[in-house]
Amino acid sequence: MKSWGFKKGLYDLGAECYAWVQPDGTWGYSNSGLITDSGESLLVDTLYDLAKTQEMLDGYRKVVPAAKNIGTLVNTHSNGDHYFGNQLVHAPRIVSSRACAQEMAKRPPSHRAKQMRDWRELGEAGIFINENLSGKFDLENIDLVLPNEVFDTMLSIQVGKKTVELHNVGPAHTGGDTLAWLPNEKVVYTGDIIFSNAHPIVWDGPVSNWIKACEKMITWGAEIVVPGHGPICDLDAVRATKHYLEYLTLCTRKRFDAEMSEDEAINDINFDEFRDWLDPERVVVNVHCLYREFKGLKGAPDPLEMSAKMLRYRNVLKASNAYPRSVCGHDQCDGQH
Repeated sequence: MKSWGFKKGLYDLGAECYAWVQPDGTWGYSNSGLITDSGESLLVDTLYDLAKTQEMLDGYRKVVPAAKNIGTLVNTHSNGDHYFGNQLVHAPRIVSSRACAQEMAKRPPSHRAKQMRDWRELGEAGIFINENLSGKFDLENIDLVLPNEVFDTMLSIQVGKKTVELHNVGPAHTGGDTLAWLPNEKVVYTGDIIFSNAHPIVWDGPVSNWIKACEKMITWGAEIVVPGHGPICDLDAVRATKHYLEYLTLCTRKRFDAEMSEDEAINDINFDEFRDWLDPERVVVNVHCLYREFKGLKGAPDPLEMSAKMLRYRNVLKASNAYPRSVCGHDQCDGQH
């Protein structure tokens, strides 16, 4: 398998497939994809703010003539770092799963921008938001541009002679998560179903759906995997994510059955196997969502409550020197290299 490295910018995957990657892949630093053929183009996801999205579009257009007029934009899911830049694309066709579009409508950029402005009023959750986003992203004055076409299970799109299959594998990370799969080229753009070299975060679940999504990609035999965050990878990263989710489910179930509290379970589970993965604070949300799942509850937890708990957990790890350095070798990566 080719080693793609991990520097910011455009990657030519071959067969007129491309990716735009943002180190180090932590909170907000997402990836996008571009698929072209016969002068037609499809973009997978935009970025968190307008400046970063414009830089990405300029980067594509400098190398790929078909990127100057993007005909289709696919939003993989409803986290802002995958759709807040939609207004700059001007694609006549914007596609997502139905659940994704519904969630996007409830999560305008203005809502997150207000949280960033007023973070001091949000207690520990505000501190967490400020630490992750402030000074890195400008979310002011961004228009909410929603999909104008939705699908429920699977949609096949032609880009020139290329076939792009959109598979809704949610609810998992969010209420609706799309894999963009090119069966002939063996390339898959995963959205946040894959966080390469980082802990995934289960906002909605069930986790079993996420595991099935990994199994689907393995069955497909994908050769190039463009994750929602982190370096371009192959099926080893998919297998690692599947293993992580299976391990987490097994360990959490044992502690749930033993009537441990969520906090007790989080502190009792051994995560040494994943000590080098970024964003270990996400285990707080993952265990919480599994507890909700075991109790038969549905829907996502309160994000502000989870942010406050993640801040506390992160601070404990940092105090014990157990917080990982970024995969690019810096304690505080700005994503600019």
